[in-house]
Amino acid sequence: MPWYLLALAILSEVVGTLALKISNGFSVLIPSIIVVVGYSTSFWFLALCLKSLNVGTAYAIWAGAGTAVISIAGVFLFKEPMTVTKAVSLVFIILGVFGLHWGEGKAV
Repeated sequence: MPWYLLALAILSEVVGTLALKISNGFSVLIPSIIVVVGYSTSFWFLALCLKSLNVGTAYAIWAGAGTAVISIAGVFLFKEPMTVTKAVSLVFIILGVFGLHWGEGKAV
């Protein structure tokens, strides 16, 4: 269950961040409301999942997965450039997120 809550936290953060771009500096009302609701919902789900998950792992996955999804969405939705360096960096972020997930609860 905490992993589903973390996924919902990531999804809410992504929605909020996409709306932030569309809000044009909070000058457009509906996207601005979506930003506030998206980020608030994201922090709520993140707080709930932290009852069961390690804070370092959960936060790193939340931040890393959100960053990767937003970067990819920017390419498709806002025509941002995709360079080789950006693509390789995204692969490292995604690998890091998977590594953190697989390493959860295992002693080093």
